[in-house]
Formats: sequence, C-alpha cells, structure tokens
Amino acid sequence: MAKAIGMVEFISIARGIYAADQMVKTADVEIVTVGSVCPGKYIAIVHGDVAAVQDSVSVGERLAEEYFVDSIVIPNVSPAVFPAITGTTMPDEIQALGIMESFSLATMIIAADAILKAADLQPLELRLGNGLGGKAYFTFTGDVASVQTGVSAGIAIAEDKGLLVNAEVIASPSDRLVPSLF
Repeated sequence: MAKAIGMVEFISIARGIYAADQMVKTADVEIVTVGSVCPGKYIAIVHGDVAAVQDSVSVGERLAEEYFVDSIVIPNVSPAVFPAITGTTMPDEIQALGIMESFSLATMIIAADAILKAADLQPLELRLGNGLGGKAYFTFTGDVASVQTGVSAGIAIAEDKGLLVNAEVIASPSDRLVPSLF
C-alpha cells in the first residue's frame, strides 16, 4: 500500500514525459497518472513509500529545469485520494455534496487529502486540469456536518496558499444532478 504521493508539474509536455520516465526508473515508485493537462502542461503523479516518492519527485524537479511549475510530496496520504484521481470511486450513497475548486492542481491534491482526513467522507472525483483551464476541483460526499468540516479544512489550505476559487456544500443534491457527478 502506498504511503506517499508525489507530483511534479511541467510547462513542457516533452520534458514532462522525459522526466516522468526518469522518475520511475530511478526510484521504486508506481505511476498514479501522467499526462497533459490544460493549459498545455504535463503532470507526473507517483506513489510509493515516502523516501522513494521524495527521491522520484526530486529527480523530476531537477530534470524539469526551466519547465518546472510546482511539486508536492504528501507522506501518509489518505488512501482515498488515489481512486479519486483516477476516477474509480463508487461511494455507498450520495448524501451531502462538497465541492472545492482551486487555481492549482498541487494545492487541490493537498486540500483533498486534508478534506478526507478531516471527517468521515467519501471521494467522488479529484479532477486535475483537464478541460478546466488549468484549475482543479474535488467532489466528495458524507453527512452534512462531515461535508462542512471537510470544506472548512480544504478552504483553510487553499486560502493559505491564495489559490481558492470557490467551495460549496449542497445538503441534499437532486437525484437528477447525481448521475452527472461520475
């Protein structure tokens, strides 16, 4: 089981692919996702034990050179972050709905981890940049109080970094809206 997640963001797709290859060749990590994101950037997200993820991200940062945008390493990441990134979540039921939106992909991953650790919540999706003009958002569900607690935790992180777009809580989402969330 992965204990850490790391991400490097590049402004060059070509350099991102090259660096991602080196990141997985030089450290014992697995790819969560790699690929281009709006607006013409590239991300490499890896997971593994903390030291390996730190080594991998360090390689990515070094190789990025002038194409470096941002990077993160989250030790002891919530295991629910991984299926949210890959879009493979299936919550037991949709109760209240929380939505967080950030100008930064890295900030949104950090906020999603904090949200999931703040209360008994289930992730729906952690969308990173694709079709969003470089923004990111995270949707999650739980009872109203838990969703409000999660939103507060996420807001604290995004506001601290100056990258919050918006956050909303829907206490009882419409049955007609729910299918569009997956």
